[in-house]
Amino acid sequence: MPRYLTMTDQLADYVRDIGTRETEAQRELRAVTQAGQRDAGMQIGPDQGQVMAFLVRLIGARRALEIGTFTGYSALSVAAALPADGQLIACDVSEEYTSVGRPFWNKAGVTPRIDLRIGPALRTLEALEARGEKFDFAFIDADKPNYDAYYELCLKLVRRRGLIAIDNVLWSGAVADPAKTSADTKTLRALNRKIQADTRVEMCMLAIGDGLTLVSPR
Repeated sequence: MPRYLTMTDQLADYVRDIGTRETEAQRELRAVTQAGQRDAGMQIGPDQGQVMAFLVRLIGARRALEIGTFTGYSALSVAAALPADGQLIACDVSEEYTSVGRPFWNKAGVTPRIDLRIGPALRTLEALEARGEKFDFAFIDADKPNYDAYYELCLKLVRRRGLIAIDNVLWSGAVADPAKTSADTKTLRALNRKIQADTRVEMCMLAIGDGLTLVSPR
């Protein structure tokens, strides 16, 4: 029989406390975001941050790319996992949101590794691709209508056997419910099917956070 785990608040606290090594800077940034941001639900959880940092270290990433930074928890998690001379190019359109994270990047000592670029991510990615730049890791967590375009550009930007992590692929379970037909749900559902059938990549979908798909270009 299949095994399903119900994530209670008690169990989520246990995973956070025992299954992660969340730093003081991460805890403080998470608390500030939850207390003061109207869209706090967009922030990834500490368990997902731990997974991403683990994978970044595992593949020996030196150059990383982030599409959608919000208040900077994911950027902090990834940048801290990079070597001292590593680089994360973080793309976002909001000075307001990203400014929340900068003090905590400073506290963690990772600000020199983060190149924050404010503006439409597609333009940034297209410029990087035109220069032939390559990355080891990419994280997609931005506006859903452009997810497919971000995915295609990341396939060009991320090296063979590198790693692309795509957030929100379960969309609070809506992708599995035929009755859910919002534009974002349809977009994510279509991308999930596309990735599952995409012979250009290796892939797996994880039921962590709001769903995280990992893709590695062949």
